Amino acid sequence: MYSIVEYKGLKSGYHCGYCNLEDGKASTGMWAHTMTVQDYQDLIDRGWRRSGMYVYKPAMNRTCCPQYTIRCHILDFKLAKSSKKVLKKMTRFLTKGEGAKGIVEPMESFNEDIGIGHVPSPCTSEVNIDLEKPLKIVSLEEVPTSTEVHEKPQTDSAGDNRDPGEKPTSAEANATTEKLNSIPKPGRGPDPDKPPCRKAKDLRRERKLKKLLQKQQQIGMADVSQHQEATCETPKALFLQHQDPQGNQPKSLEELTSESLSPDAVHQLEVKLVPVSLDDPAFNESFNQSATLYSKYQMAVHHDSPDECSASEYSRFLCQSPLQAENPPDGPDLGYGSFHQQYWLDGKIIAVGVIDILPRGVSSVYLYYDPDYAFLSLGVYSAVREIAFTTELQKTVPNIGHYYMGFYIHSCPKMKYKGQYHPSELLCPETYNWVPIEKCRPKLDQSKYSRLHENPNAEDEDRLQNLNKVLILYRNTKMPYNMYRRRQKRANDEAVVQQYANLVGQTCAERMVLYRN
Repeated sequence: MYSIVEYKGLKSGYHCGYCNLEDGKASTGMWAHTMTVQDYQDLIDRGWRRSGMYVYKPAMNRTCCPQYTIRCHILDFKLAKSSKKVLKKMTRFLTKGEGAKGIVEPMESFNEDIGIGHVPSPCTSEVNIDLEKPLKIVSLEEVPTSTEVHEKPQTDSAGDNRDPGEKPTSAEANATTEKLNSIPKPGRGPDPDKPPCRKAKDLRRERKLKKLLQKQQQIGMADVSQHQEATCETPKALFLQHQDPQGNQPKSLEELTSESLSPDAVHQLEVKLVPVSLDDPAFNESFNQSATLYSKYQMAVHHDSPDECSASEYSRFLCQSPLQAENPPDGPDLGYGSFHQQYWLDGKIIAVGVIDILPRGVSSVYLYYDPDYAFLSLGVYSAVREIAFTTELQKTVPNIGHYYMGFYIHSCPKMKYKGQYHPSELLCPETYNWVPIEKCRPKLDQSKYSRLHENPNAEDEDRLQNLNKVLILYRNTKMPYNMYRRRQKRANDEAVVQQYANLVGQTCAERMVLYRN
């Protein structure tokens, strides 16, 4: 099983969707006829990323908005307060129907890396290679739910229903006078000789503590009543200690994402994971609905024309994948490859997250959603669900330890939010080592492009060292470059092959097959 690619070289001087510069963007790319998940994993760890069948790498020192690959450690992941609020909001919406469509929060999604939703111009192949890529059928079901409540302004029980200018009656006037007379006059405040008022919850805690102490005394436990009177904070501390002997432990990500699992919820949210394959029944049956949702999203959020988000464009961008589905014995139950994570609300798709499951992590490719449900912050919600999903995969496949969020662009405010997911790392564009984002920010504040590795003498450990070992596909024959050079005898070909091998690294250059004609 080999990856077969066509190197397209450098493309520069085209529109940047991040800063709107018409000719500022630059990247190198290649068309992937087919690709193993291991090769794509290694390419991601060298700054590459796919858009459909096209795999590209920003020219970091030339492009107007350098794009740094970012990943999050899932084992040490810490959920931010803002993300917790989104989860709780979704839970309220699903279980009780509480929501407010008038409140729209920023949609944080890890997918708009091509330029805030702008898809690169189509890249076609020079050769047709018929390759079968069977994908294993997988389905994942989870829950959450929803509905909406419109709050009406409350009116006074003795509200005034008179027409404008109408005078109040005498009875109304007397009632108003009595109401005014009943208002107490200002006093001197609380009696300094009496103890200060205490909160009701503190009194409840004390009562619970007393009951707990009495129960302990009955079973022969040590008398702790002296501690109760020591300080005003001791009862609270003792109560919490006995309530949770291990202390107040924060809820895990799995617990937070499963809080909305309620059988009597007002709405039902089902999350299905389906492989990207028209041969898969679940994927095929939902294709039209997914394509319609994609078109609605692109036109409403990114202002695309109908032609730019047609069903064919949707298929090219989000349904075509070069990744070969693999299901090794030591891999996840659903296998590796490209998948759509569909969010079904009451039997209707409201969001789709496109992901790639790889040997060392899950890569978020794209997210599109129904703009009518933007008030649910589906970008944040889906990201947290994908992190939780990656955590579940790690339990059976220890090598899956990261959630790849695409590109981090320090110079673009719309893409800096990815750094808020902790702990995160950025990929050094020169050494291809991972550096904690906290150490990268000071450098990126000074310069949009920066060598992130702290050691000035560090080098790319997978740099090209032997061009002759690069694999070439020539006239339907796979061969090393030195044999290809003897057969082909084209003097200007070496520079192109060397540029390609430098970008993909020695390991991938020896494993992938570069098509040449």
